[in-house]
Amino acid sequence: MKKAFTLIEIMVVVAIVAILITIAVPNILRARVVANEGAAIANLKTLASACQSYHIDNQKYPANLLDLSTATPPYIDNVLGSGQKQGYQFDYNSVDSDHFTVNANSINTGLLKGRYFFIDESAAIHVRNDAPAGPDDEIVG
Repeated sequence: MKKAFTLIEIMVVVAIVAILITIAVPNILRARVVANEGAAIANLKTLASACQSYHIDNQKYPANLLDLSTATPPYIDNVLGSGQKQGYQFDYNSVDSDHFTVNANSINTGLLKGRYFFIDESAAIHVRNDAPAGPDDEIVG
């Protein structure tokens, strides 16, 4: 007598695997969003620190992110200086010689879309869920 799996046994295994995938995939995607958000917050802190250092050295904030990445020595890496890193677009705005703002907006869509962040010379990071964040939004704790 040959030993083999029956059709019902194979169907049960496939059903169990499908259920496990259904449970695991959303959790994996959410973990990726959380990781990207954490990286965006870290990158905003890096930008704020770099801007403060630039201000100390030059008595003004940089005109754009390229000023930070092309300085000698550079204040930030070239990837962050390009404005996009780890699923976020960083939009730097030089308000005047003593003020700047940076918005970090998720470039992903659907299940991978993260929250929006904002920072200025005060170094307080603000967050918003549905649109680009600003100075009046909740501060990240």
